[in-house]
Amino acid sequence: MSENHVLRVECADAKGLIHKITGVLYRQGLNIIENGEFVDSEIGRFFMRTEVAGKADAKKITAELQKHLPPEAIVGMVRDRKKDIVLFATTEPHCLGDLLIRHAYGELPANVLAVVSNHDSLKSLAGRFKVPYFYAPADGKAREAHEAALLKILSRLKPEYIVLAKYMRILSDKFVGRFKGRILNIHHSFLPAFAGASPYQQAAERGVKIIGATAHFVTPALDDGPIIAQGVVPVDHSHSASDIAQAGHDVEKIVLTKALKLALEGRIFVSGNKTIIFD
Repeated sequence: MSENHVLRVECADAKGLIHKITGVLYRQGLNIIENGEFVDSEIGRFFMRTEVAGKADAKKITAELQKHLPPEAIVGMVRDRKKDIVLFATTEPHCLGDLLIRHAYGELPANVLAVVSNHDSLKSLAGRFKVPYFYAPADGKAREAHEAALLKILSRLKPEYIVLAKYMRILSDKFVGRFKGRILNIHHSFLPAFAGASPYQQAAERGVKIIGATAHFVTPALDDGPIIAQGVVPVDHSHSASDIAQAGHDVEKIVLTKALKLALEGRIFVSGNKTIIFD
């Protein structure tokens, strides 16, 4: 059966890499329908994402490519399919609701397995879309105990990605380490200028002219993981704190969706603390 596959290659840069890779694909009778490559000249690193159509033996192709590429090359080929994800939320509905709507109408290349929250206030929202809801309260619990409850839920669901849709709790290094490169987060781009409580009120008082949002992979360093997507919208003196908050919520939804799609489609390479993205 013919189906699309996505090939990802990362290795030290060298002459003729594209010719070697595409030659293997041609000999396997595959048709390239989308391709992107990039060389980070500062570190001499080559990145390539290629989508192909045709009957593909991923193991055979990967093995042949390894023979033609530098010894340390990272090569992966997977079938283009929907990925299983779990959405984490707290009490803010805008990002969660947006993702649930997009999922319901087939706009995400994903299967939303469940919503997990430390509050039960969004249970009815998930219920409207017939998505299972797991309430894991954190009040009065040590972080280790709360995360143990989360891990118990995740061990049953086995998601490929976890999306923090305004999940307002800091995850431990140990928890993050279990899902390295598989947790996405969204936050307002005011950090660190407007950290802490009421960031939109702080922004209004400061008279900012743009506001935005940043989506990134979660790492042990708080809000310092590789950036996937960002967006901004203009504001001015006529905008109240409430107006700014609404505009901020709107851009957060757009940026989180974009970042999630990029991850689900295998379009992101992480190099150090930055990303190479084939959009």
